[in-house]
Amino acid sequence: MHRPGELVDVFRAHGRKVTPQRQCIFGVLYGDTSHPTADAVYEAARRQVSTISLKTVYQTLHELVALGEVAALDLGTGTTRFDPNVDATHHHLVCRACGKVSDLHADFSAVRVPAGQAAGFEVGAAEVVFRGRCSSCAISAVGAEAASGMAASGAASEAASDMAAPGAVVTGATASGAASEMAASGAVAPGSGPTSRRVASEAAAS
Repeated sequence: MHRPGELVDVFRAHGRKVTPQRQCIFGVLYGDTSHPTADAVYEAARRQVSTISLKTVYQTLHELVALGEVAALDLGTGTTRFDPNVDATHHHLVCRACGKVSDLHADFSAVRVPAGQAAGFEVGAAEVVFRGRCSSCAISAVGAEAASGMAASGAASEAASDMAAPGAVVTGATASGAASEMAASGAVAPGSGPTSRRVASEAAAS
């Protein structure tokens, strides 16, 4: 992409109108490596020229693409991305989580369509797209997994503490197990020993 000042001359040489709004868009795009959407360009331009319209942004982007100054990319992120880096052949890295797009400068000139499988197409160029997770999303995913593990561990520890606390209520299979252990060890449950039975008999007699 030409510099903003040079784009003014390019537009005029092709009989296209140059306005302050369009010059603002030139400036927003120049040097932008984020591969912005039209909406992103609009939001950035509106901070400089509040009267700019989304329609003007779309029209200007369309003309820049037609002039070969910007590339329109369909990278499967849901919206068209615009790349002002058209001077150097490159490929792209796309984050499946957040949609971030980064340039990848690598040589894939050896990539060819296997013989007999071109189906009549005249192939002129190959574009390679790698998909995965960007560094920020990868770090966030690791943090989320760690937090989930800590929460599960904390819940287990809390449950164990509740079971060990005085006055804890034990029910179901745990209670049955405790009764079996008492019987095996010869322990006497409260209210079932000889003294308890004698006291109960005396009370009934009186």
